[in-house]
Amino acid sequence: MESLLAAAPFHVAAFSSVSSPSTHSPSLLRSIRGGGRAVRCAAAKEAILYALEHDEMFNSEEVIQWESGKTINSIAAAQGIRIRRRCRPRYPSEGSGDDKAVPRNILEQIVWDKEVEVSQRKAKKPLKSVVESSEHAPPARDFIGALTAAHRRNGVPALIAEVKKASPSRGVLRENFNPVEIAQAYEKNGAACLSILTDEKHFQGSFENLETVRNSGVQCPLLCKEFVIDIWQIYYARSKGADAILLIAAVLPDLDMKYMLRICKNLGMTALIEVHDEKELDRVLRIDGVELIGINNRSLETFVVDTSNTRMLMEKRGDIIKEKGILVVGESGLFTPDDVAYVHSAGVSAVLVGESLIKEEDPGRAIAGLFGKELLS
Repeated sequence: MESLLAAAPFHVAAFSSVSSPSTHSPSLLRSIRGGGRAVRCAAAKEAILYALEHDEMFNSEEVIQWESGKTINSIAAAQGIRIRRRCRPRYPSEGSGDDKAVPRNILEQIVWDKEVEVSQRKAKKPLKSVVESSEHAPPARDFIGALTAAHRRNGVPALIAEVKKASPSRGVLRENFNPVEIAQAYEKNGAACLSILTDEKHFQGSFENLETVRNSGVQCPLLCKEFVIDIWQIYYARSKGADAILLIAAVLPDLDMKYMLRICKNLGMTALIEVHDEKELDRVLRIDGVELIGINNRSLETFVVDTSNTRMLMEKRGDIIKEKGILVVGESGLFTPDDVAYVHSAGVSAVLVGESLIKEEDPGRAIAGLFGKELLS
């Protein structure tokens, strides 16, 4: 929501039509004096008014609620989103008294920390600069095409292998961590795509790792595994070589997902939209243009894992997913060939696996153990 209302100036490509050639492109931002509908901006310290017209997003229910005075958190809560946005200039652990925020769970802590991180990054490298950098990046590779081909080639779910050093729940997973060596080993042993963790504070990842792997000669499409809260992160990920990016429905209101999907399409990127429960899945299925959904078996609030979550959601919504032609990725709790077979039988075409591979002495060779056979590259 903040990304849509507060980005200044907006990148014109983000407002070009991606669904219907007959849709007229909106005019660029104009001075409020020129007339048109004004939208207030929450992120600025002082009120900023922009006149925006000819775009359905600015006639959405969320924007109307925003204009009537509702907060970002109240709008998100009405959609079932429990993760609050804090928008503080310092990390929650800093400050004291009333200024010392208390997150409800680890996901909320990550999101609050991410707000601070992104704010600091934007101050050093503004959106306009990042957009320009993204335009000079090599064309994005076909993430979904790679998954579909690998699934057809091997008869088992395509593998998105994760380059991941640590996690909040497990701590450091691999002391001897060389992202390029791990990525190359994954590719050599049949991974269709790679997922690169970029969160520094909680996962010890980095955008530098993403860029290094992209420049290493690895040909697999790359997913930027980031806690996205702002369009700045999407453009920055593209500038560093990402072909796809993670969007988490538990964090992003519907309008944010629609807007970010539009940006991804204009950049040639794939958006992997992650859901955890039926309500989140229903929200995502109502959004046009979704091509890839990840069902996470781990609660990002409690970090408890239950692989039956994938089967339950596919049994309830599998027909709609198939009708829309959406490819489904199974995530978390996958350690054995039986685990992979279980989610495959539920209807997933790909799996995203990190911990069960990265903790092995040879992460590449561990792929054959996970699937019960060697995968064809």
